[in-house]
Amino acid sequence: MSRTEPFANASTPLRLNDVAPGFHARTTLGEVSLADYRGRWLVFFSHPADFTPVCTSEFMAFSAAQPRFEAIGCDLLALSVDGLFSHLAWIRDIRDRFGVTVNFPLIEDPSMAIARGYGMVGAEAGDSATVRATYVIDPQGVIRAISWYPMNVGRSVEELLRLVAALQAVDQTDTGTPEGWQPGGRLLQSAAVDSGTALALQPGQGEAWYYLWSKA
Repeated sequence: MSRTEPFANASTPLRLNDVAPGFHARTTLGEVSLADYRGRWLVFFSHPADFTPVCTSEFMAFSAAQPRFEAIGCDLLALSVDGLFSHLAWIRDIRDRFGVTVNFPLIEDPSMAIARGYGMVGAEAGDSATVRATYVIDPQGVIRAISWYPMNVGRSVEELLRLVAALQAVDQTDTGTPEGWQPGGRLLQSAAVDSGTALALQPGQGEAWYYLWSKA
């Protein structure tokens, strides 16, 4: 069984800028605590069951992309509501059938204590279908982004890589990223919030006082 710390407001969905609730749990790579990841970025993603086709495709994609996450200082941590032995059988089958080794931890959560504590599933829910959430957690343990997918639509690992890189870029520069931003792309200045500054700005070609490219 997973061992978890007490959760406040269990079954209430978390929001951006909440501190990610701590937990201690068994995984396919030994016991982990959420606190183990302080000081690094973390993508924490959940699954409603083992041996499902969509989740299997995601595990293979995350495994292939793990070195790219590590290169930007980001770890991967997965959760599924099944037990540890089911997890071990699943990742062994992925290795044997598809030649993919899963090198990130997969948490067991058969009681759905962590899933409920994170608000992935309601207190009275009859199944785990909604345990398809992804949280991007920053080095201070704060939730910076959340995405939720249905059981029959796979996540985009490329988008999650882009999202982490974008969050890192805006933290370093106090700017914003435009639609479809990619690492190395131009960043947007924060909009002016007082009339004096707004009236004094001199936008360039293709800019407006509220839409200015960062000079940094």
